Amino acid sequence: MALFRNFGGSMTDLNVVCGQAEFGELVGVSQQAVSLLMVRGILKAGDPQRTWLLAYCAHLRETAAGRDPDGQLSTERARLARENADKVAMQNALSRKELAPVAYLEIVLGDVARQISQHLDAMVPQIRRRLPDLPPSVLAQITAEVTVCRELCACVTLADAERLELQDDESDDPAAEEDQVPEPAP
Repeated sequence: MALFRNFGGSMTDLNVVCGQAEFGELVGVSQQAVSLLMVRGILKAGDPQRTWLLAYCAHLRETAAGRDPDGQLSTERARLARENADKVAMQNALSRKELAPVAYLEIVLGDVARQISQHLDAMVPQIRRRLPDLPPSVLAQITAEVTVCRELCACVTLADAERLELQDDESDDPAAEEDQVPEPAP
């Protein structure tokens, strides 16, 4: 006969079946908490107090170790660990200058586009000076092409980089290459 002295000082026979309120009093939780343990399958109706006590202690150990049977606590810990690992990886990439803040990239893109635009603007007058015999129709065509290039430079955004990255990913995909039909040789 397994007897246990509870907090009140009285002896309890652990081999008898007890109610939820009595077990809750034994371990120091409410009857509602015991009921939830039964709903979750941790405690089973009809088992003796000894079995409930062992199951309850095993549940507490698993929960404390992060192996919550519901998986909620361990899932949250794993998610937090992944987020922390991502944060450290990003900080490392920043320190190695593999990443840069978007604001800096936009400033650099804008500056490069402005410099290219200035060079393009100077191109047609330089051609006209170096090749004075060039027909006006050719100069007009060059001017039109330079204008298109200048407008492309003015419209450059980081969204273009994302689009190009997606195109690169598709071109690296072997399945995408299989779908492409080769052009016939002339």
